[in-house]
Amino acid sequence: MGKLDVDTNYILEILKKLLEIPSPTGYTDAIARFVSEELHSLGLEPKLTRRGAVMAIRKGEEHRGARAIVSHLDTLGAQVKRLKENGRLEVVPIGHWSARFAEGARITLFSGKGSYRGTILPLKASGHTFNDEVDELPVGWPYTEARIDAPSRSVDDLHKLGIEVGDIIAVDPQPEFLDNGFIVSRHLDNKAGVALMLGALKAMQEANAETPVDIHWMFTIEEEVGVGASTVIEKEVAALLAIDNGTTAPGQNSDEFGVTICMADQGGPLDFHLTKKLVDICKSESIPYQKDVFRYYRSDLSSALEAGHDIRTALATFGIDASHGYERIHVHALVSIAELITAYTTSPFGIKRDMYEKAGLKGFTSQPMEKAPQDLSKDVKEKYLKHDQ
Repeated sequence: MGKLDVDTNYILEILKKLLEIPSPTGYTDAIARFVSEELHSLGLEPKLTRRGAVMAIRKGEEHRGARAIVSHLDTLGAQVKRLKENGRLEVVPIGHWSARFAEGARITLFSGKGSYRGTILPLKASGHTFNDEVDELPVGWPYTEARIDAPSRSVDDLHKLGIEVGDIIAVDPQPEFLDNGFIVSRHLDNKAGVALMLGALKAMQEANAETPVDIHWMFTIEEEVGVGASTVIEKEVAALLAIDNGTTAPGQNSDEFGVTICMADQGGPLDFHLTKKLVDICKSESIPYQKDVFRYYRSDLSSALEAGHDIRTALATFGIDASHGYERIHVHALVSIAELITAYTTSPFGIKRDMYEKAGLKGFTSQPMEKAPQDLSKDVKEKYLKHDQ
């Protein structure tokens, strides 16, 4: 069938709604409800795990050898470590992110008595008090504290507010959607991935797209802390495509435009055949793409493989600048990946043997082993080989 037309406005509107819902790891019930309701409105019947990961199956011609698409709903955040004598809070990060990006962040703290607004501040925040010491304070979570916007000047005051050790803190995303297509916000990792997945599904539903196998749409809730897709893979799934962010930074080949296909992460190379299929689809469907290797990077794929699932894995990413900070992406990448999803899920099932968990050698894959062509151009021969002839 090839790639389908994707509703860009729908993706952007869903992304705005997702960003409005706080969802740090450990506090994802609200966003799980929202995505479940959206899946239902798109014609699927979602199911939730005990803790709230969301799954839905779009039926294909065959249930064996199913393809799964996964993004994660959870984001970075913080958690109360200690109630301080000055009425403020020592906090620790949820997920891995720098305290550089925490300083000055507006927050919502969820307590047993309700939520409170506040700010994460450096320990020495006032230049009028500390003068040059505000710039000499080291960077790190031990040098920050949360100030709650309620009467709290002592531990007793905090107790009266119902604030306790372990309370979850959500960090405001502060999104901006610019007319030139750039989007700047916290938590684009991975709410942008969720939005584009729903956009791809919408396009498939409106086109009544047929798929050779069932497509499992999965939204995990603990990717930022390493759990991810470890518990949501059904036995019928043969291939897992994760949608997440790619890092546009010095030394990387990711881009904020087109699809960035990850060839390897910190766990090693991703599946040769599935990755090649995605590249071939990008070429045949004129979807801009580039490849990259991520050295300090995990995704839902890592947790799925570590849990023992024998599945093919691939990772399609949208280039993101300043990942886990004030992130920036471009809508072009979101649309490109959504188009890739529609083309991939409707493409023929190439490796029939993958429909079975185990099988004999018949139908097993092969990888190119032949020598590359050695024929050199006349100019190259004259320039480099003339003294050897």
